[in-house]
Amino acid sequence: MKQTNELTTKEIPSLIRQLAIPASTGMFFNTMYNVVDTFYAGLISTQAVAALSLSFMIFFTIIGFGYGFSSATTALIGNHFGKKRYKLASLYAQKGLVFIPLIGIVLTILGIIFSPSLFILLGAKEAYLQDAMTYINPILYGSIFFMINFALNAILVAKGDTKTYRNTLIFGFFANLVLNPLFIYGFLFIPEMGLQGIAIATVLIQVITMFYMLYKVNQTNIINYDRLDYFLPNLRVYKDFLNQGLPASLNMLIMSIGSLILTYFVSHYGMEAVAGYGIGFRVEQLMLLPALGLNTAVLTLVSNNYGAKKYDRVIETLKVAIKYGFIISTFGIIFLSIFGRLIISQFDSNEIVVNYGLDYLLIEVWIFYAYVVLFICVSTLQGIKKPKMILYIALYRQIFAKLIVAFIIVKYFEMSFASLWIGIFIVINSAAIFAYFYTNNLLKKHCHRTL
Repeated sequence: MKQTNELTTKEIPSLIRQLAIPASTGMFFNTMYNVVDTFYAGLISTQAVAALSLSFMIFFTIIGFGYGFSSATTALIGNHFGKKRYKLASLYAQKGLVFIPLIGIVLTILGIIFSPSLFILLGAKEAYLQDAMTYINPILYGSIFFMINFALNAILVAKGDTKTYRNTLIFGFFANLVLNPLFIYGFLFIPEMGLQGIAIATVLIQVITMFYMLYKVNQTNIINYDRLDYFLPNLRVYKDFLNQGLPASLNMLIMSIGSLILTYFVSHYGMEAVAGYGIGFRVEQLMLLPALGLNTAVLTLVSNNYGAKKYDRVIETLKVAIKYGFIISTFGIIFLSIFGRLIISQFDSNEIVVNYGLDYLLIEVWIFYAYVVLFICVSTLQGIKKPKMILYIALYRQIFAKLIVAFIIVKYFEMSFASLWIGIFIVINSAAIFAYFYTNNLLKKHCHRTL
């Protein structure tokens, strides 16, 4: 258990860098993976790109639930490692390897039943609807492999291993570059599959990486094959998974709904505004990737040290992660303020679109600090097994406050495009301030310390 001891003894700043850098690198390649899919869909047709975009909400829901329950499993395993309850850590690891794929099966069934109706509701019909179904069906049937990988990664992250998942994401990016054209156009014995080939390539990559991750998990000796009963369903353990995982999973789902809400209000400014917002959003996400990597580091360190009752290290993790996040955010703000227009113009040469994208970006970058606080507080709350407030914060900032503010600015007062993002700036910052003080007070209560 050398690695576990390091998580509760080694210097916090060093551990955060050690865990966050591989996680951020993996997220970058995961983002580029999606860019590759969009690029190849564009070579097929504009309708294929639209079908891919239409399927995003369902795909994001699968990924969101996988991420939510994976982080829950990491927190539970990490807490038991911190307490040196290694048998319980193995128990939760093996239960998670069954529970998370079961969630995937449920999502597959629900997706098969409801996806056609959802696509029709979003305006798909005839060939457009057929393209959307052609893409999403292989993803739905393959969702169990996504979930197995999330379960395997939860175990590795609890042990402080963020490099394995990074490696799978890097491999996935390069494999996708090769498999997409092979499956789209066919080669030798591989038939031409068109848009369906993009989805099948994604599932195949998940299957391949599953074997690699299983090999790495087996090296940790966490899985006790002498106790096969550890794999059997257990309502008490499953309740723990649900209590920990549902708030984080629903948070991800609410994020996708929040994105739809914003798109609806942005559309009132015209097609160019929607395009500019879409480009600005992608550019913003690329700059936030390093900060997102801090999530994984915080979750791993907080769960292990909270379990070990090393509360001073829990508090130090939160403080150091926020400091690093603010440094990263400052760099992002300076970089995008200088090069924002140049970067946006690479995606679209239309000056109107570029201006809309820049208006969004130059206001949105100042929310980076708030995003950092939110990300790190969410991971901290999961790490100390107090995740319920995550859902309420998400409902406030993604649904209720966003709806009210956007309605007042866009519909009632008919204010400018830039005014909408100033309103969103206020919403996100108010959520971040609340999350920080709530987390602070909770740590004061449970750790008997002040920040």
